[in-house]
Amino acid sequence: MLHLKDIIAFFEDSSLADAIRENDLLFPLIESVHVLAICLVVGSIMAVDLRLLGLAWAKRPVSGVTRGILPLTWGAFAVAVASGFLMFMSNATKYLGNGYFVAKLVLIAVAGVNMLIFHFVSARDQPRWDNQARPPLSARLAGGISLLLWIAVVACGRWIGFTMPVG
Repeated sequence: MLHLKDIIAFFEDSSLADAIRENDLLFPLIESVHVLAICLVVGSIMAVDLRLLGLAWAKRPVSGVTRGILPLTWGAFAVAVASGFLMFMSNATKYLGNGYFVAKLVLIAVAGVNMLIFHFVSARDQPRWDNQARPPLSARLAGGISLLLWIAVVACGRWIGFTMPVG
């Protein structure tokens, strides 16, 4: 049975990880794609969160805002995960030893749980409040918590680069 260390070593010791680590252009290119994808993810999520908080597009139904934005969010999230994984595999052991990296992953997981709770609890009666300028407290809480979580994800992501051991 494979252990987590074996799986990490498999990716970190791969020729693709070596190429990312050793090539002067590959890591910065992947990182640039990752940053742009994160901008789209966080920006689109913030737009939905601001609508849930009643601070933006108050005259548009919540469903109209989410229907227009969430396909972009999910596409950008897929690109962010793929590019993030490529960067991770280039130095997996170092990343796993970085508290900001671990915190970023935990915060993304918590943001996912927040989203699930919103969809399966708060949004069950969304047709009733969809057109209201100020959604109910449960929706506003979900939007506010999401906003704070994604700001923290971005902050942790920035700190990763400044706290990684050199060499």
